[in-house]
Amino acid sequence: MIEIKAVTQRFNGARGPVDAVRNVSLSIRKGEIFGIIGRSGAGKSTLVRCLNLLNRPTSGNIIVDGKDLTALDAEQLRGARREIGMIFQHFNLLSSRTVYDNIALPLELAGLSKSEIAKKVTPLLELVGLTALKDSYPAQISGGQKQRVGIARALANEPKVLLSDEATSALDPETTRSILELLRKINRELGLTIVLITHQMEVIKMICDRMAVMESGEVIEHGEVLELFRSPKHEVTRALIGDVIAQELPQGVLQRLRARLAQSDAGSGTDHLFRFAFTGSGVDQPLLSEAVRKFDLDFNILHGQIDEIQGQAFGSLAILANGTSENIAAAMAYLTAQGVTVEELNHVI
Repeated sequence: MIEIKAVTQRFNGARGPVDAVRNVSLSIRKGEIFGIIGRSGAGKSTLVRCLNLLNRPTSGNIIVDGKDLTALDAEQLRGARREIGMIFQHFNLLSSRTVYDNIALPLELAGLSKSEIAKKVTPLLELVGLTALKDSYPAQISGGQKQRVGIARALANEPKVLLSDEATSALDPETTRSILELLRKINRELGLTIVLITHQMEVIKMICDRMAVMESGEVIEHGEVLELFRSPKHEVTRALIGDVIAQELPQGVLQRLRARLAQSDAGSGTDHLFRFAFTGSGVDQPLLSEAVRKFDLDFNILHGQIDEIQGQAFGSLAILANGTSENIAAAMAYLTAQGVTVEELNHVI
């Protein structure tokens, strides 16, 4: 649905040219919710503004539904943008217009009649749960309700793509969940492709199918959300996941482990520290107890939790394993064969 090909966005800074986005290439599938995450200054918001050419890339191509936006003239680009809706962090509502009239604005600009506008706005009000507030003004409704107006307005022209730039970062956690549930509903019912920009991994975890991680203008890692939670490759990804799934051992536990591992013999009775990641049915199976019995090991669970990502159970455990090196190696091979992601941590302690 969206092809980002070698896109670079360069700005002139006080000390010379700055690449806010550097040679980014991504493919976003039709009908999926694709998350782009990174810390402040990573380049994610600049990238999303390139997708509808609010920022024209310095180089590279943006292809949406088969159209290369970077090759269109001004009139063609205006037409293409009607198929790309956008919602913002700060709502951008007109205070002098009612909820109904804010949603109707892009339709008025497109030249539709009042009756045509009503046919489009009325079902949108119902979709976002604001029918009873259609005559209210922005000052009279909550932040979450304002964002629902913004979403309905973005859907008014029946776009094929919806861009969300930090749309929930100004909202409290409960309201954030309700807005994300609404976006998921829209994705399923309308088949809309959604590109979601955020610095919150919790947002990615709740509704995204795939994700890309940005740092210093570059995509450093991308793939299925569940797979990146299972096996993050980059330290930035690990840190972001650590915001919602504990990845690091408490400091006191680390100190005791360092002392124990330093005294561990190289032969029989050695200690090894592992992180296990389970997904799906693996969370419910007694794989650890089976490994303990099968390979004559002792497992000490140091840290862990079970969560849910995209409706699938996900578990992360830090384990201290004690036994012979041969048995430990066999046990790790057994667990890996059962679908457990195994990572030895002795070298990072």
